[in-house]
Amino acid sequence: MRSTSSYLRVLAFLGIAYILIELTVESGEQSAFIAQPLTWLVLGMILLFTVAIEISLEALRSILFRSLKPDAQERYLVAEKARKEKQFRWIKNIYLKLLDSKPVEEEGEIILDHNYDGIQELDNNLPPWWVYGFYATILFGVVYLARFHIFNDYTQTEEYETEVAEALIAIEEYKKTAKDLVDINTVTLLTEASDISAGKAVFTTNCVACHKADGGGGIGPNLTDEYWILGGGIKNVFQTISEGGRDGKGMVAWKQTLKPAEMAQVASYIITLVGTTPAEPKEAEGEIWVDPDAPKDETPAEENPETVSDSTAVVMKIP
Repeated sequence: MRSTSSYLRVLAFLGIAYILIELTVESGEQSAFIAQPLTWLVLGMILLFTVAIEISLEALRSILFRSLKPDAQERYLVAEKARKEKQFRWIKNIYLKLLDSKPVEEEGEIILDHNYDGIQELDNNLPPWWVYGFYATILFGVVYLARFHIFNDYTQTEEYETEVAEALIAIEEYKKTAKDLVDINTVTLLTEASDISAGKAVFTTNCVACHKADGGGGIGPNLTDEYWILGGGIKNVFQTISEGGRDGKGMVAWKQTLKPAEMAQVASYIITLVGTTPAEPKEAEGEIWVDPDAPKDETPAEENPETVSDSTAVVMKIP
């Protein structure tokens, strides 16, 4: 009793559910089923629900069919067969038109005189899909010849160079927004509250054992003063977190444990600790770090009044 339409309905409903999940679940540039594995559970539950409905409908149809008298059942089967043949007749008609072949009962009209050990050959027409496809290739070839060899449009080398240049620009644009691709050259100070909060969480989980919760320092140095052993600023702090501190006695490298985005967040959080007052600050280590890229105050110093007076006095003494 189970019909092909039941399977088609299940597949159609499953496909619609898949598309809706992809459109509604926020997953960035990844598929929702990769970013949010629980979506597979949702899709599986939808599939089970749909199959259960179809099985229930088929069971109901079977019960109703058995309740009919034998002659009514026979009429129903004949009507169902005719309905199915009519339902898929258009597909069969399109298939036959694409082939343009003779029915088996009419093949006698196109048998050739050739006979190879009892094997005869039919003179069928070429399938229309193949003929039109061949005409399309000829048309494409004419247009291609005119465009690139008569009117001298771009060459393959030019096309390659253009595509490479566009790809490089796209890569650079992607790097600007892809946090997990940040490195020592692209890292910038993060100021969003969400990033600082995430950096604090990473610091609390991984850094308080050596630097204390308030950054005052323990085994590791004090992070609240202006003294830095390996340099301050977002790039130096990021580099130290990623690659580790001094050989043999410094901090371990965290690049195998933390993602680049997490290292940028915790580095930004550490910089917010500078200038705070920890409960038990450790003695300063390293040197005061001055950002070489910081804008310098180029305002000329005010003229010293005493100098002006002296100069004036000198001038007045000249006879």
